[in-house]
Amino acid sequence: MSYLFKSSRRQFIKSTTALSIAGLTSLSASSNQHELISKPIPNTDEQIPVIGMGSWLTFDIGHEQKLRGQQCQVLAKFFELGGAMLDSSPMYGYAEEVIGDCLKHTGTSGLFSATKVWTPLKKMGIGQIDDSFELWGIEKFDLFQIHNLVGFEKHLETLQDLKANNRIRYLGVTTSHGRRHRDLEKILLTVPLDFVQLTYNVVDREAEQRLLPVAKERGIAVIVNRPFRRGQLFDRFAHHPLPVWVRDFDCKNWAQFFLKFIVSHPAVTCAIPATSQVEHVVENMGAQQGRLPDQNMRMRMAAYIQELA
Repeated sequence: MSYLFKSSRRQFIKSTTALSIAGLTSLSASSNQHELISKPIPNTDEQIPVIGMGSWLTFDIGHEQKLRGQQCQVLAKFFELGGAMLDSSPMYGYAEEVIGDCLKHTGTSGLFSATKVWTPLKKMGIGQIDDSFELWGIEKFDLFQIHNLVGFEKHLETLQDLKANNRIRYLGVTTSHGRRHRDLEKILLTVPLDFVQLTYNVVDREAEQRLLPVAKERGIAVIVNRPFRRGQLFDRFAHHPLPVWVRDFDCKNWAQFFLKFIVSHPAVTCAIPATSQVEHVVENMGAQQGRLPDQNMRMRMAAYIQELA
């Protein structure tokens, strides 16, 4: 896991990642960033853009210079187009280390840094947290989460102390694949949290029943993972044409269809698609421009998907 890879490995990567980062200069800030859709973090005056970026698999790319350079270009384009939330975890192999190397070249302006602790052991969790600060190369995290509820009670106090000492700004909890919804609901109802991360998309809608309403009622920001079901939604539906009525909410492609359905839910704050291709970043980030579907249109979108399924 990434928290085991120490400074000698980081020095090696630092010497090799100077690579094709020169290619980042071709991604200069020439895009139009006005009128981006953002949503408030509940109980604060802070807004964040509704499309962020996940790092599972896509940033777990080892030492390969070319792949690191490509992923740095992906991150540069993400920031160029107004992206902020970048989410990772020690579970994701090399991802945090790769992110740290890329941030040396892209800078951290506009970054909303989000990562996790992932171990059943409190002492090891403290070590993971320390490693995340080192790997990302930042002094303060915007958000630290307890990954998939693992060791929740053990890590909650640690994160609360970090927040009290101004090392993190927000704390949260995550789940994925639709797992442990009952346990998660109990936590949301009883523990003061700032964020929850869960799985939700136009096919996987179980969260609509209890988790999303509870999060909204409790003033907890919602991050949505697996918005494309690891690409399965494209495999199932993208060979079909988009209906003409998607123009009514400024949708230009299937990625935006899937993402706008998610972020238009009143309880959802941000979705975090992952990608290793710059052109897909451009498609994804287009979902935070223009109009979002209203409730009637959301029902129409879901009905269309059911017809195609």
